[in-house]
Amino acid sequence: MTGPAHPRIWQRFTPQERIARSILYILTIIAVVWSLRTIDIIPEFLYDAPEQTADLFKRMWPFDWAFYPKAIHAALIETFHIATLGTILAILLALPLSFMAARNFTRNPVLRWLAQFIFVSSRSVNSLIWALIFVAIFGPGALAGVMSIAVRSIGFVGKLFGEALEEAQRGPLEALTATGAPRSMILVKGYWPQVEPAFWSIALLRWDINIRESAVLGLVGAGGIGVALDAALNNLYWDQVGLILAVIFAVVIVTEIVTSFLRSRIL
Repeated sequence: MTGPAHPRIWQRFTPQERIARSILYILTIIAVVWSLRTIDIIPEFLYDAPEQTADLFKRMWPFDWAFYPKAIHAALIETFHIATLGTILAILLALPLSFMAARNFTRNPVLRWLAQFIFVSSRSVNSLIWALIFVAIFGPGALAGVMSIAVRSIGFVGKLFGEALEEAQRGPLEALTATGAPRSMILVKGYWPQVEPAFWSIALLRWDINIRESAVLGLVGAGGIGVALDAALNNLYWDQVGLILAVIFAVVIVTEIVTSFLRSRIL
């Protein structure tokens, strides 16, 4: 005769998982405490933060509408130019690299590694840092902004488009190869029809992102509406600052609507 069966006890985590989670919680608490001790937070500045924030918004209203035609409109147009030219330049530079990074297109691992290294290098550095570098090279102005937007966007466009190339179906490619089609015809008739929707989606998404990023490049001298924002902040013209921020917010919303509409029509 066998004894009574012991009831099975259900546990969500294994003992090893519970130990690992406890260690993670302890390390997180240590990191937070260490950060609070090292960043030197001044409590006096935190007590009146809500009051200072409310006072700042009061100074921004009403907006100085007369300032728009004087400095904001031209800077806003320059921001669009910086974002658009930077996006186009990034696409032209990223497309060859994306083909070089695609495993089904390039068999040489050294070339693929080189393309991936360029993508990672481009994405690892913030656009403001790129702007500082190009301002030092070309001087203040829109050219530095265009170059920083372009270099920053190469990694984004190249990586996503390279992944789209790798997902292309091999059937049409093999059929064209079997008929003796040249490499250029395989690109036009084999790859492009499959990756065209991804290409336009990536290009529009990156242009939308670049509109937002180019709006602040002027803070480091790379042209655009950020130059007007920096000047207003330095002179403590809060009514002008409020107007510039409202314009940037409106432009971001309009750009989002436009890109969504274009994607729905193209795709």
